[in-house]
Amino acid sequence: MDNDGPSRTAFATAYARAYHQIADRPTILTDPLAARLLGVTADELSELGEPTEDRPGSGAHYRPRRLFFAARARFAEDRIATAGARQAVILGAGLDTFAYRNPHPDVHVFEVDHPATQEWKRERLSAAGIDLPDRLTFVPVDFETDSLATELASSGFLRTEPAVFVWLGVVFYLTEDAARATLEYIAGQSAPVEVIFDYLQPGDTDEARAQLLERAGRVAAAGEPWFSYFTPDDIAARLHALGFTDIEDHSATELVAGYLDGSTEFEGEPPQSLRASRILRASR
Repeated sequence: MDNDGPSRTAFATAYARAYHQIADRPTILTDPLAARLLGVTADELSELGEPTEDRPGSGAHYRPRRLFFAARARFAEDRIATAGARQAVILGAGLDTFAYRNPHPDVHVFEVDHPATQEWKRERLSAAGIDLPDRLTFVPVDFETDSLATELASSGFLRTEPAVFVWLGVVFYLTEDAARATLEYIAGQSAPVEVIFDYLQPGDTDEARAQLLERAGRVAAAGEPWFSYFTPDDIAARLHALGFTDIEDHSATELVAGYLDGSTEFEGEPPQSLRASRILRASR
């Protein structure tokens, strides 16, 4: 990540949510703040056009990927609404806007991210006239030097109270050891506790592995390499070993289709950009 502000991934995700508001019907995720936070208008977003290929520079607006970005955020926000916990921790919050749209008066949101990202975001929030809600706490964490447990505790997060952890677009940028350490921390929360995260599964054919290797090379060249891959059985076994008993796991295309009321959007082979992507919810 760029220590002067948000990562390329954070910008791409925010642009995808913003473009989704004007380009897709039905809308999976309603996020009127995404464009305001970025400082762009609907006309400026429209001028970017609709790309036809999954290539660097077009990823934010490539339809299959932006539908997944919208669907994974919707999935997480729906779980916050139904889980009943009064604490929601957004790990690697980036330019997420849930805390500023939060409709649940009893849910306190803790945004965890790199200090430089949070500084940039707070400047943009101020410039856009987006108020900081009372039920929001910024938790700056440099994972190279800071402890997640320590920083959350010092920010008022209650380890003994139920919580939902949202961890989107992050796991594949971490080593398996780093991902396991965070999951161990989450598993140590007093029950009930829930975590929602997406991950990449390895290719299961020579063609799939070659395509995934090509994509991995592109993101590595952009300075954000992938480090971890899991099969659904592997990640489920790891979660069960940590004490999670209820696991719901979806492919990216399955998740999107569930929000499009039987649409034939992804009939046949899934788009290359989504074949490896999965998202799950685990609770105990």
